[in-house]
This record gives sequence, structure tokens and C-alpha cells, in this order.
Amino acid sequence: MNEELAITIGTVAREARENLGMTRAEVAERVGLVEPAYGRLERGKVLPSVPVLHRLGLTLGISPEALLGTTPRGGGKKPPRSPALEAETPELRRLLALARKLDEEKLDALLHVATALTR
Repeated sequence: MNEELAITIGTVAREARENLGMTRAEVAERVGLVEPAYGRLERGKVLPSVPVLHRLGLTLGISPEALLGTTPRGGGKKPPRSPALEAETPELRRLLALARKLDEEKLDALLHVATALTR
């Protein structure tokens, strides 16, 4: 494993996550990792697979090149939040996380309740 590259990816990912105001658990879920595995990634202990690197960039709104440390990161400026993330409140992110854990029948019931509440 290339330790220097792992540390670079982890550092860039952590900085981007913190700038977005997201938790490790939120990013891990969106990327498809369990939180302890994502924590190891941020600490530079593991290198992500190419698909995980791609999903990480999409989730954090940064290019794979920036994650790899081959492009400037913007001089410490806070990256702009994507419109999708801007609209998500912590409550909405929590609801989405819970909804993702439901089976099809329970998710259908939740949709009916949500539909009724919005009338």
C-alpha cells in the first residue's frame, strides 16, 4: 500500500467532509462503507477501491484528482455545497438513513404516511 497516497486521500476527504458539515457516518453510508471502515480511510490506514473513490468524490463534491492530491484544493476555501446537500437538513438526512434500512413493505407504509402528512 502506498501510505503517502492513503494519507493524502484521507486528509482531503476529512477536510471536505468537515467543510460540508457531514459526519463520518453520513459519508460512510452514502459511499457504501461501514463507519469504522470509513474512519480508517480518513486516517490514511487503507486505500479505497476505484468505485469507492468515485462515490467518495461524488458525495463530497470533489474530483478524484483532488482526492488523489494531483490538483490544488482551492487554498483552504470552503467548497460550495451541492444544491442537493444544501437542501438537506440533519433531520432529513437522519430520516433518509432510517428509510434506507427499511424493507419494501415498511418503506411503502412510510411513503403512505408521508403522503398523508403533506396533504
